[in-house]
Amino acid sequence: MNIIDLQSAVGVKPDGIWGQKSRDALLLTFTNPTAPELTQTEIAGFADRLGVSEKQLQAVAKVEASGKGFDNQGRPKILYERHKFHKYTGGRWSVSAFSNPVGGGYQESSWDKLLGAIITGAVDAAFMSCSWGKFQVLGEWWDEFGFSSPFAFAHSTVASESKHYELLVDYVEFAHLKDEMAMISTDSQSCRAFAKGYNGGGYEKLSYHTKLADAMK
Repeated sequence: MNIIDLQSAVGVKPDGIWGQKSRDALLLTFTNPTAPELTQTEIAGFADRLGVSEKQLQAVAKVEASGKGFDNQGRPKILYERHKFHKYTGGRWSVSAFSNPVGGGYQESSWDKLLGAIITGAVDAAFMSCSWGKFQVLGEWWDEFGFSSPFAFAHSTVASESKHYELLVDYVEFAHLKDEMAMISTDSQSCRAFAKGYNGGGYEKLSYHTKLADAMK
C-alpha cells in the first residue's frame, strides 16, 4: 500500500500528498467511540475455538491485556515500535522519532509517530511497526493472520472489542500455544509454558506465570 492507496481507504483525495487533511481523515477512520464490548456469547465462542475454558481465556485477558482496548478518544490502543520501522526500512529514516535502531521513545505519542512514518511513503512498514488493540498484537503478523494488508489488520481493531480477541486467538493458534493455554490453572507451575510462549524467556522477571495462576483463583 502506498500513500494514494491509504488516502483512498480513509476517504480523502488520493493526491499522494500526506498533509493535515489526510492525517485527520486517518484518525477519524480509526475512531469508534461506540465500539461494542465483548459479549458472553463471544467469550464462549473464542474459548471453544481455542479448546480452553472461559475462565482460562479471561485469566489471559486479565494478565496480558493493558486494560481496555480503546483509548478515551475511541481509538484502538497502539504502541509504535520505532526499532521495527528501522528494521523494515533498512534504517533509511533513522535516526528520527519514528525510526531508530534502538527501541524506546514510548513517552511520545504512538499515533504521532505512526502518522510521521506514513509521510515517508513506507505505509506498510508504518502499520506493521505498531502493536494493536487490547492485546497489543504486532501488525507484522497481518499476512499470517489472513489480512490483505497491514492497514486491513490495523483497521480491524476499530470495529469492536471482539476483533481484539480475534487477534489474540489468531496469535495463540499461530504460535501453537493452545495446549499451553489449556494447562493454565491455579498452580503457577502449570502456567509457565504459556507465560514463556506468550511473553518470551523473560517472563519470570514480571512473574507472568504467577499472575496467571492468581487470575484463575
